[in-house]
Amino acid sequence: MREISFAQALDEAVAEEMRRDDRVIMLGTDFTGDPLKEFGPARVRYTPISESVLTGMALGAGACGFRPIVNWRMVTFSFVAMDQIVNQASKIRYMFGGQADFPVTYRCTTGGGSGSAAQHSQSPYSMWMHLAGLKIILPATPADAKGLLKSAIRDNNPVVSFECSRLNAVVGAVPEGDHVVPLGVARVARAGTDVTVVGLAYYLQEALKTADEMARDGISVEVIDPRTLVPLDVETIRASVRKTGRLVVVDEAPPTCSAASEIAALIAEDAATFGALRAPIQRVCAVAVPVPYSPPLENAALPDRARIAAAIRRVLDAAPVPA
Repeated sequence: MREISFAQALDEAVAEEMRRDDRVIMLGTDFTGDPLKEFGPARVRYTPISESVLTGMALGAGACGFRPIVNWRMVTFSFVAMDQIVNQASKIRYMFGGQADFPVTYRCTTGGGSGSAAQHSQSPYSMWMHLAGLKIILPATPADAKGLLKSAIRDNNPVVSFECSRLNAVVGAVPEGDHVVPLGVARVARAGTDVTVVGLAYYLQEALKTADEMARDGISVEVIDPRTLVPLDVETIRASVRKTGRLVVVDEAPPTCSAASEIAALIAEDAATFGALRAPIQRVCAVAVPVPYSPPLENAALPDRARIAAAIRRVLDAAPVPA
């Protein structure tokens, strides 16, 4: 199978969907490549820097039969459109009584690790998880970048695609043609028996590398890629935890009200899964500070393989959870 980068897979998904369906249009202040050349100015609109207008205009276009893709670029820039996201996009289908479709895909990059300082190194996807009515994808591999984004564009609801910038250059096998990954289906990226590690976005890659290192010490780590945060395939995670009895969740966001917290709660509140736990759940998250610009401080603030390995060893060494 051919291999392409995460960024190329995203571009390929958009181009294929625009060729497949002439209702798909693009709105943004910048694009990779030259989509104007193939699709023309009627379907590719370079816009002023006004994210609130872009976000709301796309909802209207979706209601009128188009399937807009809005490129916010960095997630930072979406914050100026919070009224359109919180009060409109997440609630509009419900407030129309389900009588209209709003097939809008919002794309943005997230994450630190690139020395981009506090404003441009954020991973706030849990803020959007709180908004009932939005679907959220978080691809971690080039194949899923293509397949999940194609599913998002075809969905009849607003979908936010969080695309970790540190993954852009990651290369992997990606099927050619109409490769579609359904929303709400997690993936067991590595089978194991001793501990379950759920890795989000870039930290799926770090979890897999940590699992390789732990295997040399005879520790069998099962690694789960949620793929989508809304809908979240909690049953796949629960089944893994019932098998291993231990859970570590690795999330680039700070721990308070995080995706890692939600996953931990969903495991703990299920009686059968909680009863299978042999150790307290561990979260490996960013330190609760704005991400520093200084590379040494940034590295200290973000999770790394050493912290993942330490969390795995803690759950393996912990006293059993009381019945």
